[in-house]
Amino acid sequence: VQLQASGGGLVQAGGSLRLSCAASGRTSSNNGMGWFRQAPGKEREFVAAINWSGGVTSYADSVEGRFTISRDRAKLYLQMDSLKVEDTAVYYCAVGLGAATATQSPFYRYWGQGTQVTVSS
Repeated sequence: VQLQASGGGLVQAGGSLRLSCAASGRTSSNNGMGWFRQAPGKEREFVAAINWSGGVTSYADSVEGRFTISRDRAKLYLQMDSLKVEDTAVYYCAVGLGAATATQSPFYRYWGQGTQVTVSS
């Protein structure tokens, strides 16, 4: 499976961005998927996850209520609203080992290359 993330960019605090992630190759439509991010000098952290059907989602406390994860089979989205400076990071999409949601990176098998999100004050 190959993942291609897009949609990152520069936005002012309070603004919105929508990230997309397209999966190609062996289908990932039966697997959970997720978004992680890594800011400069920090560890990669969980952002949001969604199960195989899209019926179950999970969010990090820091983005709950501001970000919305969704999917259309093997395509993954992250709607980011009310962005904050601290949301600045490289965002990665990933395909999980199983069908359920997962909040920890070891439970993900395939990773995209990342897309930069920069939020200015």
